[in-house]
Amino acid sequence: MAELLHMIDNLSVNIIVSFLLLISITTLLNYLRKNNKKKLPPSPPALPVLGHLHLLKKPLHHTLIDISNRHGPITFLLFAARPAIIISSHILAEQCFTIHDLSFSNRVQLSSVMMPNLIGTANYSPYWRHVRQIASVELLSNQQLQASLETRAEEIKDMVHQLFQSHKMHENSERPNYFRRLDFRKTIFELTMNIMMMLIAGKRLYGDKIEDVEETQKFREAVTGWFELSGAANVEDFIPLLRILDLQGVMKKMKWVTEVMEETVQKIIKEHRQEGIGNRKTMIDRMLELGKKDYEKYSDLVIRNIAITLLLGGSETSANPIEWAMALLLNNPDALQKARTEIDAQVGNQRLIKESDSNHLPYLECIISETLRLYPVAPLLVPHESREEISIEGYEIPKGTMLLANIYQIQRDPEIWEEPMKFKPERFQDGRSNGKWMAPFGMGRRKCPGEALAMRQMGLVLGALIQCFDWERLGSELVDLSEGSGLTLPLATPLEVMYRPRHIMTDILLQV
Repeated sequence: MAELLHMIDNLSVNIIVSFLLLISITTLLNYLRKNNKKKLPPSPPALPVLGHLHLLKKPLHHTLIDISNRHGPITFLLFAARPAIIISSHILAEQCFTIHDLSFSNRVQLSSVMMPNLIGTANYSPYWRHVRQIASVELLSNQQLQASLETRAEEIKDMVHQLFQSHKMHENSERPNYFRRLDFRKTIFELTMNIMMMLIAGKRLYGDKIEDVEETQKFREAVTGWFELSGAANVEDFIPLLRILDLQGVMKKMKWVTEVMEETVQKIIKEHRQEGIGNRKTMIDRMLELGKKDYEKYSDLVIRNIAITLLLGGSETSANPIEWAMALLLNNPDALQKARTEIDAQVGNQRLIKESDSNHLPYLECIISETLRLYPVAPLLVPHESREEISIEGYEIPKGTMLLANIYQIQRDPEIWEEPMKFKPERFQDGRSNGKWMAPFGMGRRKCPGEALAMRQMGLVLGALIQCFDWERLGSELVDLSEGSGLTLPLATPLEVMYRPRHIMTDILLQV
């Protein structure tokens, strides 16, 4: 009897798999039949069912560079039954994000991303325009960023103080000037997450001042899981059969991640609504205050989606570039010394650097610009999708086509940049690069609304680290600049460094 039941189970699975495979093939054939008369961009040979999925290797932006070099600046690919175009020239990028900006304003709805109503994932619609306006005007305007300046400054003060105290604990008479090893990625990621959580909800995710340790730990795991899952090239997103079977557990884990984040943020909103705003100046409180006049526009759902968007989008967009900048500076010590000399001359050693100092620190700004040129936050941007059929350079792009703009490749174009692979902050000095094409935060109406906040944070954090500490590599070898894969662009190997407090900053570090 048991054997019979086992045979029936196997038969059922085989029937389901065959049915789903048939659907996948039918979908692909219908798409090809519908578009076989269109003049599509050049394309490599495709496989049945899979299309060009077999060509995709990590890091994806490097795979697409190879494809573009062989087939041209606009290339057509099929990810199973989902069409895509790859753009690798600034001229075509300008067309897509200016002339055709509205046509490409939808987002690709991937099944592994189970929060389709975030600012970054929602399709172009009245809802998206509404939440985008709240984020841009009410939360991330220059006026609001200025109002939240002290919160960012306090978190950075706390970080440098903790680094100083940690070093001091291990210092002794036998090694008074020793360099201590530091997990730089962990330090910066925790800092940026704390800054965003304090700005959004008035709570920290890391450190000693945690209110509910167990719940916070669960939320941290969910946030980390989101970055891991959304950053991967999930084949399940393109093949329904794999999506339903979920052999790698991607869908199950993303469901858990989504539930934890939504439940935690909803609980925070409820607490803030019940407690009243008082003297707090968080983004949630700001939205609750505005909601007193129009609850529909500031419902809990809207507030929750905006809060999650800003938390996820505002942390890695700052943390990754800071890690890249430090890695580049350690491999280019002359640039690190030049930045320190500038900070010492303009800020001194009697106080910590402030955001307002940025206007007097042009070389520090050049370092940040050059870092973002070489290693943009999202090398392919967040994928766009066409809302209608579009004509580009004489090619017919079908409705529902995914757009991947290889910003990484464009910002290293030798026709635009001299010695494009070389780290040269000086190329941005004195307006030398004015008018040269860069879009590390995207372009057009889907451009990242948190760019100003990210730039402020990068300047202040990197400036404080350079001002307060001496930095060295782990050994004589250069830092490995191999790139990881994902939606954002991490170092393949988390950066570890050696540091020690600067003697001229000791008095200040004792006080913060």
